[in-house]
Amino acid sequence: MNEAYSRHFVTTEWDRGLPLHLTSVGLSAHQQPIHREHGFDSYHWLHTVEGCGSFTVNGSTVKLYPNQGILLKAGTPHSYSAETEVWSTWFMTFDGALASPITASLDLPQMLPVSWDDDCPLARVHEQYSEKFGYSFDFAGINGSLEVYVFLTQLKKYGQISGRSSLSKGHERLTPIYLLIEERYGDPGLGLDRMAEELLVSPQYLNKLFRTSWGISPYQYLMQFRIQKSKELLLANRGRTVKDISAAVGFQDDSHFVYTFRKLTGRTPIQFRLEYGD
Repeated sequence: MNEAYSRHFVTTEWDRGLPLHLTSVGLSAHQQPIHREHGFDSYHWLHTVEGCGSFTVNGSTVKLYPNQGILLKAGTPHSYSAETEVWSTWFMTFDGALASPITASLDLPQMLPVSWDDDCPLARVHEQYSEKFGYSFDFAGINGSLEVYVFLTQLKKYGQISGRSSLSKGHERLTPIYLLIEERYGDPGLGLDRMAEELLVSPQYLNKLFRTSWGISPYQYLMQFRIQKSKELLLANRGRTVKDISAAVGFQDDSHFVYTFRKLTGRTPIQFRLEYGD
């Protein structure tokens, strides 16, 4: 059984001005029943390490098994208690000037169970913090802010909601496409059909996979990749013509290249070279 630990951190006015700041973190070996009629005073994350517990929020009750947790914003009424003889939980509480917009921009679900696989870092986070603990001031200020942000990004990357694949799983599925684009971006014949063929899926399904992982289509991703490569070429050799670079990154028409470059960067290739070149 894991050894329990708990740290609560001093919060100064300076801390409150940080984008994120850590207020507490800990492992409860035997979680006691909790009822918070007015919620917690900051963001509150809780997940199961061992056993099972029931968590009631927003009028519904869910069971949290190992590698399942839930995130609540400040002031959300909730209660939870053990369903098994031993219910071990890990918690993190945090706040900050940008806590709400950061959790929103990461599209982290609140008041809903989040799950993850046993082989991802979230499954061992309680052990990692046990090893990290020295003095409370180790997690004060910027250090604590970084700890919260790393945890939230891991939650975004590995967390699964309602059986949907995690962001990391989606990226892994698309790895052959990333490699294809890296190797063939200069081929003007590379398009949606060729990318779908690489993954042995329909173009429509590939579109769905990309939009889930990136929020854009495979074609938009390819265009952005080509423009990024063109930036490198524009700066690497100032004597190389725009027409030559256009062809090198897969555009058949240099006017289409200039249009796309300007649309994505807000400037023409020549303007970019003048602005950022030596």
